[in-house]
Amino acid sequence: MDMIRIEPRCRVVIDNDWAGDPDGLVALAHHAMSPANKIVAVTSSLTNPMFGPPCGMAQAGADLAEDLLRVLKLPGLAGIHAGPDIPFTGQPRNSPAARAIVDAAGAVGDLPLLLVCAGPLTNVADALLLEPAVARSFTLVWVGGAEKDEEEYNYFTDPAAADFVLGNRDLALWQFPAETYRQVVVPVAELDHAFRNAGPAGAWLWEHFNSLEVPDFVKFGPLWCLGDSAPLVVTGLDDLTSTYVETSAKPQRRRYTSVDTRLVMADFVAKLRLQA
Repeated sequence: MDMIRIEPRCRVVIDNDWAGDPDGLVALAHHAMSPANKIVAVTSSLTNPMFGPPCGMAQAGADLAEDLLRVLKLPGLAGIHAGPDIPFTGQPRNSPAARAIVDAAGAVGDLPLLLVCAGPLTNVADALLLEPAVARSFTLVWVGGAEKDEEEYNYFTDPAAADFVLGNRDLALWQFPAETYRQVVVPVAELDHAFRNAGPAGAWLWEHFNSLEVPDFVKFGPLWCLGDSAPLVVTGLDDLTSTYVETSAKPQRRRYTSVDTRLVMADFVAKLRLQA
C-alpha cells in the first residue's frame, strides 16, 4: 500500500561547497529524497582554504554531488554546475553556477523558488551581478552569518560576496545564522548507526564522513553539527515547530531562531532507510 501522496510545495536551487564539510552532502541527500520540494538546479561553490588549496574544489564538489545523486538513483534530478574557485571580485563572471541560478530564476513555474545556500554566497553574488533583476524572483535561504561578531565560516569564506548579497534590498531573505544552525546536532553514534544500516547511499555518506581530511587542530567530539540541513524545515518539511522573527517591510527578511532538530533528523533517517 502506498503512503499518502505528498505534493511539491516549492522549487529549489541548492548551492553549497560540496567538497568541504560533508554535512552539506547529508543535506543534499535529504533534499533529493524529499517529494515536497522540486530541485531544479544544484550549484557548487568554492571551499575555505582550511580544506586545502581551493583550485579545482568547486568542480570536485560538483562531481561529489553528481556521484551522490547517482548512488541515490536520482542522476537526472537536476543539472549540477560548478562556480569559480576564486572569491567574489565585483566583476561580472558568467560561470555555469551563476548562469544556472539566473536561468532558474527566470523560468516560469507555479511554485515559489527558494535558493538554498549553505556555504559562501559567491555563486549567488555572481548571479545577482550578472542579472540584477532576478533578485525579485526568488527567496534566498542562507545558512550563514551570526548575530554576534564572530568569524562564522560561511560568511568569512567570502565576505565580499556576503556583503554584496545581503545589501541587496530587492532580495527576500530567510536566514539561519550560526546561533540557530548549530542547534542541529546529532550524536555521532546515531549518525554512524544510520549510515551503516541504510544501503548504498548510507555507505557512501559513511565513507565520506570517515575520509574527511581536516587540520590537526580539529578534534572531534561525541556530537556532529548538521547545520546545512536546517533549511529542510522550509523546503522538504515545514517550519511549524521552528521559530523565527521577521520584518514587516517588503521584500521579507526573516531570521530563524530555532529549528526542530528531531523533526529534521527523524525524517532524514527514515527517508534514507526507505531509499535503501
